[in-house]
Amino acid sequence: MSAFVNWFPTAIDRKVRIAAWTTWVVQILIVVTGGAVRLTASGLGCPTWPTCTEESLVTTPEMGIHGIIEFGNRLLTFVLVIVAVVTFALVFRMRKNRKDLFWLTLLIGLGIPAQAVIGGISVLMQLNPYVVGLHFIVSIVMVVLSTMLVFRVYHGNAPRSWIMTPLVGTLPWVVWVAAVFQIATIILGILTTGSGPHAGDADAPRNGLDGGILQTLHSYPAYVAVGLTLLALVLAVRGSFIAERNALLILLVVNAAQITVGIIQARTGLPPLLVGIHMLLACLVASATTYALLNLRKPAQ
Repeated sequence: MSAFVNWFPTAIDRKVRIAAWTTWVVQILIVVTGGAVRLTASGLGCPTWPTCTEESLVTTPEMGIHGIIEFGNRLLTFVLVIVAVVTFALVFRMRKNRKDLFWLTLLIGLGIPAQAVIGGISVLMQLNPYVVGLHFIVSIVMVVLSTMLVFRVYHGNAPRSWIMTPLVGTLPWVVWVAAVFQIATIILGILTTGSGPHAGDADAPRNGLDGGILQTLHSYPAYVAVGLTLLALVLAVRGSFIAERNALLILLVVNAAQITVGIIQARTGLPPLLVGIHMLLACLVASATTYALLNLRKPAQ
């Protein structure tokens, strides 16, 4: 028994680092597979919830490929649960001196059933676009929490304060404003998707908004966010902040990729593959923005 207990660490080790990265990966993966469900019109492949049909817990041959795709996405939830439980167990013995890891893993664990319930409600409401949008927002929050978990595993929990120097004192503010525009971009993107052709099922309702106008509005905060990220990168370079520069460079590259894919998909009729890549990049933008903000807080002297 003691050997089993001692397998769980009392300080950060390789097991904890692997668990943190795995948490980040599976939280993004569930968004990608959820996108596949929607983009293949499999959103009602299992027409009810929590069972797949009124008579069956799992998909049936009569439901075809759509049932397999939808049920496969549901099964991935159990993978998330396993990863969350293992990660929480790995940090539990260090809960007194690493309360940050304890609470982050707990929040991530509690967020998984919240994701599942909202996803189930969206099925019961025939893929109402606003419920589906809320499901995506919760997923983005989970990606952000997972990013924070990875960062904390590598950077500890010492008291930290924002970078404030005469030369680049405005840097944190610039990145925070960029983050606000990133949030606006995601919300407008959700509304745009809710008005477009990829409803998840041929009979699913749309939000009734003008998709063309929303596409244009969706692009504006994205451009502003990129401009602010570029400004922040210049400030970080001038201040010789290496870690901050690298984090902002990652954010700028991911942002540029996101905008490029967004423009191409809008001009080519929203092909499913590009829309799926756009969803993946939205997760990476949220993660990279979080990482950039976390790097702007340094251990207090």
